Amino acid sequence: MRRHPRRGEAGRKVTGAPVPSERGAEVGRRIGVGLMYGLYRPRVLGAWKVPATGPVIFAVNHSHNIDGPMVMGVAPRPTHFLIKKEAFVGPLDPFLLGIGQLKVDRSVADRGAITRALDVLSAGQVLGIFPEGTRGEGDFASLRAGLAYFAVRSGAPVVPVAVLGSSERRGRLIKALPPLRSRIDVVFGDPFEAGDGTGRRTRKALDEATERIQKQLTAHLENARRLTGRRATLSSGSTR
Repeated sequence: MRRHPRRGEAGRKVTGAPVPSERGAEVGRRIGVGLMYGLYRPRVLGAWKVPATGPVIFAVNHSHNIDGPMVMGVAPRPTHFLIKKEAFVGPLDPFLLGIGQLKVDRSVADRGAITRALDVLSAGQVLGIFPEGTRGEGDFASLRAGLAYFAVRSGAPVVPVAVLGSSERRGRLIKALPPLRSRIDVVFGDPFEAGDGTGRRTRKALDEATERIQKQLTAHLENARRLTGRRATLSSGSTR
């Protein structure tokens, strides 16, 4: 008699694929600590707000390529970021996978990446997402539905994270990076639930969750700017 496939907490079929390694993500965090504190002068606010255990989603604004490594290096817990597949080139491919990062194909509904991200949350780990989907103004003005889906599906709290100062100026030695030893602020906000408490996963529920998330993230970014004295910046690096 055929046995029915085992299913996970959310009713998903268990594929047998290993959950991205938390140990690997911890190695990535330690590398990030050395690099970010060695090259720059991070100022971290609100890290104590991050839940010490259980699943968490970091929702990070994105105006510079260094934002992800910076959060990895200063966060109090190891983080698995969803990263576009184009970054996994050459030796970076095995390195990023080895430190627990998740490759995602943004041109399609990447079911494999979705499953791995949900597995991270089911295992009580931290998932990092750039909810704007791509690098831009870093102001949470345009959110994709992915963050709402993961938050509603998993029930994990969302922690807003604002990275400020990474795109204000270009470095003299390496134009693509911020100036060495420059101050970059990372502000963690209060965790919040994205769903409405009913457990609904309909399109309307996800749209409402996305709207709820956007309001929370925008308010956090405004508060982070007040706390740090930072002004909004254009993606080109000039201040408004």
